[in-house]
Amino acid sequence: MSKHFEHSSFREKLIEHLFIGEMLKLSWLKDDCQLEVMKPEVDNAGCDVVLEDNNIIRHIQLKTSKLGAKASGQKVNVRLANKPSGCIVWIVFDEDTLELCSFYFFGAEAGKPLAGLENAKIAKHTKANTDGIKAERPNIRTINKGQFDHYDSIEALYNVLFVPKS
Repeated sequence: MSKHFEHSSFREKLIEHLFIGEMLKLSWLKDDCQLEVMKPEVDNAGCDVVLEDNNIIRHIQLKTSKLGAKASGQKVNVRLANKPSGCIVWIVFDEDTLELCSFYFFGAEAGKPLAGLENAKIAKHTKANTDGIKAERPNIRTINKGQFDHYDSIEALYNVLFVPKS
């Protein structure tokens, strides 16, 4: 059995910490050390981490995929749209080294609310019930990979998250 499958929760938390560490490092290198990191005690709105910099608060739902994975989209909680500058950051990582390779972003520009979930496809449970029916998940939407913006560097993602367009 693959370590990635057997210890997937460990890996997800590790990738989250690596992501936060990289964001903190960028704040350090910018010589301002202003990035604040907050963790929700309860994740009932799809938010994994809250980051604030440049007076922009980002409620972020983190998703991960290993390099070369065939994932065609991600499931997103609609309540994320009620948060200031809610967004999804999809991290692609190297499964051998756990290096963060690239990033997909779904959200609005810094300081603007998340839009685009209202018309997205309602997600279904992955497992069927006893009648063989996969029930709908009314608060979860599926966002196709093509709707995400792709970034090859953490610096580019940082700017999308925290630098308002002029």
